[in-house]
Amino acid sequence: MDMEPGMEPDVREFLVRIMQTISMSIVWLVVNMTLGIYFDLAFFVGHPSIWNYLFYLWFLISFGLLLHYFHKKWKGKL
Repeated sequence: MDMEPGMEPDVREFLVRIMQTISMSIVWLVVNMTLGIYFDLAFFVGHPSIWNYLFYLWFLISFGLLLHYFHKKWKGKL
């Protein structure tokens, strides 16, 4: 019997899923924070501009894609 030290394959797969979920969430948050806060696209100065509308459209579409990614990632066997 080959007793190789390390993790069980199921435990490793579960931890990889968790890390991928956390890292994709952080990437999504950093991108949206950069666009929204640092480039002032999330705030209306006087009246909303086309860039504000495009930012919020991007925000909603990318959030939907992120949720779709999570659903596909966690739908498989554990």
